[in-house]
Amino acid sequence: MNYIVFDLEWNQGNAGLDTEQEDIPFEIIEIGAIKLSADNQMTGQYSQLVRPQIYHELHHITSKLIHLQMAELEKGIVFPEACLNFLDWCGDELIFCTWGPLDLTELQKNMQHYGLRQLSDRPLKYYDVQKLFSLAFDDHKVRRTLEYAVDFLHIEKDIPFHRAFSDAYYTAKVFNHIKNKNILTYFSYDTFVKPTSRKEEIHVVFDTYAKYISRLFPDKISAMEDREVISCKCYLCHKNVKRKIKWFSPNGKHYYAVSLCDKHGYLKGKIRIRKAEQEQVYVVKTEKFITAEDVLKIKAMLLHAKEQKRTKKQKQRKTKFLPF
Repeated sequence: MNYIVFDLEWNQGNAGLDTEQEDIPFEIIEIGAIKLSADNQMTGQYSQLVRPQIYHELHHITSKLIHLQMAELEKGIVFPEACLNFLDWCGDELIFCTWGPLDLTELQKNMQHYGLRQLSDRPLKYYDVQKLFSLAFDDHKVRRTLEYAVDFLHIEKDIPFHRAFSDAYYTAKVFNHIKNKNILTYFSYDTFVKPTSRKEEIHVVFDTYAKYISRLFPDKISAMEDREVISCKCYLCHKNVKRKIKWFSPNGKHYYAVSLCDKHGYLKGKIRIRKAEQEQVYVVKTEKFITAEDVLKIKAMLLHAKEQKRTKKQKQRKTKFLPF
């Protein structure tokens, strides 16, 4: 098994110059990667410029950030060839590693645009090294820049940032500094390909929380009526729990609930409604144990949401009966 630590640079349309393609708003123009063995030894590297086929002017931010000119990109190869070469170089037994969640999604969008075979038929397990850095060296929540992590770990800056290969190189260096094996149990899941059946849904338990990624639903109402979506069970003892605060939404996108396990304490559920293709939605639900103080904060959030709803209804009634 190998770790494929990769980074992409991409371009987008300049207003008035290029017509944006809905299925591929970001066109990949460079692929860079480092291959690490199972014991984190560097065993290979990949670097390739990609000749643009969609956006023929570099966006001003892209040009300024990565110090590339269109003339240089014209010497590259087209994306299907570059991508197939890259995947062939990767091999079969691998885990992708990226800095943040975007690169893997954009790679698959570009692949889909050109009709290339999907990387997976379901959500793809990978390492988000940015998240792992936060878990290993920070507060578990904040997401730092790659350069911040390099400076924090006193990694030598021997090549410039903001090119695909160099950013993959530094990401691999950061990854190699994560020695705690427990941190490496925190996989991420790319949902470019969503579950299409109950069997494909993702259920995973980490040390500090549990995560569930649902199949597709036609709309939000259908999702929130599904028994699996709204169920709450203790992920440690797998017993039913007592619902203390029913599911509610303060903003229409996120839903919260609180339950009580007699053995392990208060359990917070959080549901995120995510949009998919053809106006469908899917759900990402997380569950974690919280303190009694945290419960009070969620109760306050619930009361605030109810008050906002009541105020909105009152305004609507007043507007309805205003004289012409």
